[in-house]
Amino acid sequence: MNELSILVTLATVHFIALMSPGPDFALVVQNATRYGRQTGVYIALGLSFGILLHSLLSLTGVSYLVHQQPTLFALVQIAGGSYLFYLGFGALKGTWQTLSSKSETSAEESGSSLLLSNKRQAFSRGFATNILNPKALVFFVSLMSTLVPASMSLTGKGVALFILWSLSLAWFSFLAWALSTERLQAKLKSLAVYIDGLCGIIFTLVGASILWQSLHALLNTI
Repeated sequence: MNELSILVTLATVHFIALMSPGPDFALVVQNATRYGRQTGVYIALGLSFGILLHSLLSLTGVSYLVHQQPTLFALVQIAGGSYLFYLGFGALKGTWQTLSSKSETSAEESGSSLLLSNKRQAFSRGFATNILNPKALVFFVSLMSTLVPASMSLTGKGVALFILWSLSLAWFSFLAWALSTERLQAKLKSLAVYIDGLCGIIFTLVGASILWQSLHALLNTI
């Protein structure tokens, strides 16, 4: 398989994975729906740089070494699972408070001032959500080891990294843009609290699942 075929295959597999619902997808949906386009785009930028770092670590073999060390990988899983669970718990707590107090407007305003006025925080939230997701580490290790041969030229590997980063940024930015158009925002405004709740459930379940698996793996190594 020549390098062009490898790059096309890599782009196709990665784009399909991007469209699959998961923590990254849920994070963009949750924040672009409630806080608007600017927050969504900066979260997309953070996610894309997290994917770039995962890709680089996988390409250089660092992620593979982490994956091959059961105790170290279990600790990475615990850190990532805890962070996702924290995001989910926070979203569910906010949803419960909004529904119980019926003060959705004030909740939106406070959340908006927290994220929309702070681009760095939105970027950091996107970056951390991706880079701390151990499932992403496993995915990129598998992707790079399967599709990118060690004999591939340095230019080819550089192009591969650019493809993974640019596709991620383009997809998540498009998602943020599509969810923050004026017409759709008007329709989703009344549903924002329920979208928060659904995304909170996704984060909580994924985080709890990762924590359970990592703790079980860690106990087996002791």
